Amino acid sequence: MNTDLYPNVTVLANQAETNRVLRNTYALLALSMIPTVLGAWIGVSTGILSAMSPMASMLVFFVGAFGLMFAIEKTKNSSTGVFVLLGFTFFMGLMLSRMIGLVLHMRGGAEIVMLAFASTAAVFLAMATLSSVIKRDLSGMGKFLMIGAVLVMVAGIANVFLQSGAMMITISVLVAGIFSAFILHDLKAVRDGYETNYISATLNVYLDLYNVFQSLLALLGIFGGRDE
Repeated sequence: MNTDLYPNVTVLANQAETNRVLRNTYALLALSMIPTVLGAWIGVSTGILSAMSPMASMLVFFVGAFGLMFAIEKTKNSSTGVFVLLGFTFFMGLMLSRMIGLVLHMRGGAEIVMLAFASTAAVFLAMATLSSVIKRDLSGMGKFLMIGAVLVMVAGIANVFLQSGAMMITISVLVAGIFSAFILHDLKAVRDGYETNYISATLNVYLDLYNVFQSLLALLGIFGGRDE
């Protein structure tokens, strides 16, 4: 059947495909939390990252993260991409364990971690809701968000050497804001049909959530935590 002669059929088919990608993205995103939590638990339990210097840890993070993201990009059109993505989320959980371990050693540390998780979930819910009601095309905001993300990443690397508490707070606030907006942008990209691969969409939203959680955990740890 020539769908060009039946525009309503074409619209419905496109909407059905968009809904399928969105459902698969949400499902895979939920599944990705399991290896993330497992990686973080193993990292905290074994203290595997504690022996590394901040510089060595940062090097391992960048090599591992970008290597796995490259592998995801190469396999995203097959079922292998799902397993590579889950391996990536395990690695990211493992790399997050150093910060979680530090917070857990504070008074009320477990509550701080749970509050950061709940706050991240609330941000996701708010952005997901906005992505479903906003009709405006938000694709143009991606360029400005990316510039902001690069700038805060450079500032974060610089602060590894500067060790400035004020800069860390500023960076964490900016990261929370930028990547909250990225959640809206990336979910809207799926809804508007710009992103049609659910593995790529999941990776994008996962990274947004990861950065929001990490920044909120840092802020809550700074303002709410006290060493035991």
